[in-house]
Amino acid sequence: MQQIEITNQTELTDVSTVPPEGRLVALDPGTKRVGVATCDELRITTRALEYITRTSWKKLLLAVKSILADLDAKALVIGLPLTSEGGESPMSAEARSMARRFALSLDVPVYLQDERVTSYEAKSRLWSQGVGLKESRQQVDSEAASIILSDFIDRIKSPKFSA
Repeated sequence: MQQIEITNQTELTDVSTVPPEGRLVALDPGTKRVGVATCDELRITTRALEYITRTSWKKLLLAVKSILADLDAKALVIGLPLTSEGGESPMSAEARSMARRFALSLDVPVYLQDERVTSYEAKSRLWSQGVGLKESRQQVDSEAASIILSDFIDRIKSPKFSA
C-alpha cells in the first residue's frame, strides 16, 4: 500500500522565522515566466527584476540561486495563487510544490505569500506609468512579484503576524 505524503504547510507560511534584516527576493510563478522582485536591505522599497523564462526545474533553480547569491538575499518569497474565495487551485498546488522544492534546495528560508489579484494590480500600475501593451506583457510578472514582496513585507512588519 502506498503511503500518502503529508507535508507541513505551516512552515512555509509562518513568518515568525523571517530573518530580521536583509534583502528578500520574491517570485511570481507562472507556467511560462516567473516574475522576480527584490527589496532593499531595510525593506522599504521593492523593485521588479527581469523575469525568468521557465523551461525546466534545474534551470529555474540555478537562476534563482544566482539571483539570491548576487543580491545576498536572506529569504525567498513565493506567490501563492489562491482563488478569489481563498481556496486552492491547480496553480496553488504548483506554487506549494515549487516552494517545497526550493526549501529543500536553497540555503535561505522560503515563504509563501497570498498573491490574489496581484497580476491585475501589476497591469494597472504599468498602464498608469504609461507602459504600452507589448511592454507590459514583458513586465507584468515581475511587477506582480514586486507587489507580492510588498505585501509580504507589510505582513512581517505587522504587530500581529498572520500565519
